Formats: sequence, C-alpha cells, structure tokens
Amino acid sequence: MNINSDKPWLKNYPEGVSSNINFDEYSSLVDMFEKTCNRFSSNKAFTNFGVSFTFKEIYQKSSNLASFFQNELNLSQGSRVAIMMPNILQYPISTFGILKAGLIVENINPLYTARELETQLINSKSETIIILENFAHLIEKIIHKTVVKNIIITSAGELLGIKGFLINFVLRKIKKMVPEYKIDKFYTFSKIIEKNDKYEIKKVSSELDDVAFLQYTGGTSGTIKAAMLTHRNILSNVLQVKEWLGPHLKYGEDIAICALPLYHIFALTCNSLTFFNFGANNILITNPRDIKSFVKELKKHQFTFISGVNTLFNKLLLDNDFKNCDFSKLRISLAGGMQVQKKVAEKWQLVTKNVLSVGYGLSETSPAASIDPIGVEKFSDSLGLPLPSTEISIQDDNGKHLNFNEPGEICIRGPQVMKGYWNNTEETNNVMTSDGWFKTGDVGTMNEEGYTKIVDRKKDMIIVSGFNVYPNEIEEIAMMNDKIFEAGCIGVKDSDGNENVKLFISKVPGKNLNTEEVIDYCKKYLTGYKIPKFVEFIDEIPKSNVGKILRRELRKRDNG
Repeated sequence: MNINSDKPWLKNYPEGVSSNINFDEYSSLVDMFEKTCNRFSSNKAFTNFGVSFTFKEIYQKSSNLASFFQNELNLSQGSRVAIMMPNILQYPISTFGILKAGLIVENINPLYTARELETQLINSKSETIIILENFAHLIEKIIHKTVVKNIIITSAGELLGIKGFLINFVLRKIKKMVPEYKIDKFYTFSKIIEKNDKYEIKKVSSELDDVAFLQYTGGTSGTIKAAMLTHRNILSNVLQVKEWLGPHLKYGEDIAICALPLYHIFALTCNSLTFFNFGANNILITNPRDIKSFVKELKKHQFTFISGVNTLFNKLLLDNDFKNCDFSKLRISLAGGMQVQKKVAEKWQLVTKNVLSVGYGLSETSPAASIDPIGVEKFSDSLGLPLPSTEISIQDDNGKHLNFNEPGEICIRGPQVMKGYWNNTEETNNVMTSDGWFKTGDVGTMNEEGYTKIVDRKKDMIIVSGFNVYPNEIEEIAMMNDKIFEAGCIGVKDSDGNENVKLFISKVPGKNLNTEEVIDYCKKYLTGYKIPKFVEFIDEIPKSNVGKILRRELRKRDNG
C-alpha cells in the first residue's frame, strides 16, 4: 500500500480540523499583522519583565521602525536586516517593522561568537543590524569584514521604564555583562520607534512568494546556509498550526509562555506569529536557563500554552517549586526541536495534568510538518500526524515511496516548504526533488495510522538541547589549534538520554595538551551548546581510504 495515495493520517484527524488550509483571509504576513493588531487593539500582545505592550502599541512602534528603514536609511525592498538579541520586547517590534518596510528578516543567534557572526553576515550580505548592547563588541570586531553600514543598538531595559533603568544598571555595572565597545556611528532603538511620524510609510506590496525570512541552518550537511522562507511559507504554517490548535484556544484570551528564543524557527512561527494571530499575550522569557527566575515568572500567570524542548521541560520538572505553578488553565504543552523522552512526558503529565504534545519539522519547513493531536489522554511517543495541506512520505535513496513500517528518509511536501537555500542552488538541489519533496535527512517509519517516528539520523548531526551541532564545524575549530593533529566529533548520550558533544583528538607529536586546554580553546570560537563536553585523546582518528573521518568507528569506540 502506498502511504501517500492512502494518506492514512486523515482518518485520525481530530474532529473539526480541516485537511486543507486556504489563503482567503490574508494576502501576506504584513496583512495578517495589520488585521490582527486592529482586531485585538487594546489587548496585551507581549509581556517582558512585567511590562506589556498592547497590539496597538506594537503596531505603532513597528510602523515607526518601518518608516525609519524606508526614509532615513533608504533601504530598498528585499534588503536584509539582521536581528541579534534574546527574547525582549524589541524583538517582535523589529520583526514586524522589517516586514512592514518590505525587507527580509535575518535572525541571528545571540550566543554567537564573533567568528560565527562574521560568517553569517558575510553570507547574507546584510547592511543593517539591530543588536543588543551586550553583543555590540562582537560587531565592532568584525564589521570591517562585512557590508554592514547601519547599526541599531538597544539595551535589555530600554523599553521597560523605571524598571529598565535598574535592569540596565545591574547588567552593566554589577554583572558586567555589557563589554565595552567603540562604534563611531549607531542609532538608538528607542529613539527610532518613539518618534518617526514625520514621514509616511511607503505602502509596500508584499507578494506571497516574496522572501520574508532568512533562517540560517546547517540543513542536513552542516554547511552554513539560509532557508529562504516566503510570506506563503510562514503564513501557511501559521494557518496550519492555527487550524490544528484552534479548537483548544480562545481568541484574545490565551496566555502563551515563550521560553524558546525568537530567533529559533519554532518560537518565531509558533509564538510571535501564530499565537499573536490568536490575540494571545506572549510572555517573553529572556533567560530560560535561569530556572529559578523562570519558575517565579510562571507562577505569576494562569498560562494556557507553553512550548519548549525536552531538556527545558526536564529542567522545569527538576525544580521543586515548579509543581506549585497554577496549571488549571493549561490546555496545550508543545514540544519540538528534538525527540522527547517518554519518562519526561509522563512526569510532565503527572505534575501539570496536561499531555505533552510533540511537533516535528525543520527550519526548511517553517517549521511544523506534523503535530500530535491535542487533547488526547496520553503521550503518543511519535511525531504526530501531518498538518493540513501537508504530506509526509518515507522514501528510499532512489526516491521510491516505501510502505508502512519500512524505515527510510522522511520527506515532506506542502506550502510551508522553503523556496530554497539563499544563493545556494547546489544545496537546494540536494534536498529538493523535482516533484516538490523536501528530504529531511532523518530516517523514520510511518505506521498504518499515519503516525511517524524517527529511528535514526541520516547524517552525523548532533542535537544539543534542540539545537543542531555539526561535527565538521567542531573539528575545523579544533584543528586550528597548533597542538592538535587530527580531530573527530560525535554525539554521545548521557544517562537521561540528552545528547552532548564529544571530541576525539590526536595530538601533534611532542606537544602537551590536556582536556581543559581543548575546551578553553573551543570556548573562544564556539557558542556554548557547541563546546565539547567530553574530550578523548587517541593515537589516530579512524579514516576511510580517501581520508574521510569514520565517525561510525568513533561511535563504536565510545560504546566499547
């Protein structure tokens, strides 16, 4: 039986959920934004550190930003504008302002080192960046290697009134989290968004097939590249998720916890767009690693929705005070970004009385391709069912569609699948088939009920707390050290099933090197989650006859 011609998932669709979406309601993301702000004008849209902006305020401030881009910076339609900041109120204002001006949003991980920032900006050729002052010293270091000429700097407390002054003082003077920087010319975010009504915003006609976001990813190979996500792609996913979750949400009444970073495609589409469209109040968590403060914030709200990854849910459950949160209104707990452990899901249900639902997708699919049905009685331990207007197929290396329970590559087709990779036709052709299937690089199976499960990864990608780590990059950094002769990198799981980076090293003969030195060296060039947790010194890195590192041999060695 052919999975695709049968579409077994449709028979298990929740009652009231349509098998297809349509675009009758909105013509672009900008159209959606404007209609949503008008509909929920006086409602709270985003809250951070106890300070809230209404939909009307978000609209006004983002419009001022759009006017600045058009009239002061004279940015032409399609120009890229980079955002580098954590979850603060400036993020959604920036996102909507960029889109409203007819520009393209380029999200940047705020944990990036100068090297990683440089690599991405060179690739995107962005001339404009909005950056938190904590990271301004990084752009100062590398700006001469890029085409960036417009820098907008903001601070964590800039839009928070009197409370913001205290937050900035603590970050700058007490915690010393704002390194000194010297940038000759830059703009201040608050001045731009508060006063720019001397110009009219030029009406930009955004088409559905225009690129809205450059979402950087290692894809399935590890080479830096950006998925070009169009207004159609992102809007499709908003409508798909909205259709799937809709029966369990209430327009203008929901409170959504946004702990995942907004630069990540999961939080971007789910929180700042889909729940925004529902008229929900998104509670932005700036530092979810600070679990004590995170739980303290959770206790202030009768939240109805929370999203996260397995490691985040697990850390919350380990906090003794988490059980004292008010879960009486919680209707949806959504996990993605990595596989969810059954024991974590079971404990979550025990504590919150809410079933943890799993979503599956990638940056290239905007991201959601499948989600568990909401409101079921227990954790499914699967990737859920394909969303409306989405097909999932299990294929072999020759593109043959496999039967139920046969392992093969998970392939996705639907309106949320990216336009392609930015300026990278070769990589686009590697993952896109002529008939529109996106090859995920994940190996999985589908059962007769239409539920998909991952059984392995086709590539050597490592997933640390929901973030992709690619061995090639870690090895390349390690090899820059003149004491290291060769390096090989794999992912290893700890007793809780979480994946960590392990680096195998063979030293240059006669050189002395220890684990601490290696890790300290990696810290100079890599974001925290990419830094090896384990280092093992061996005489020689196993390689093929053409010199390719045999990571499977390293995995065998690690497993004894």
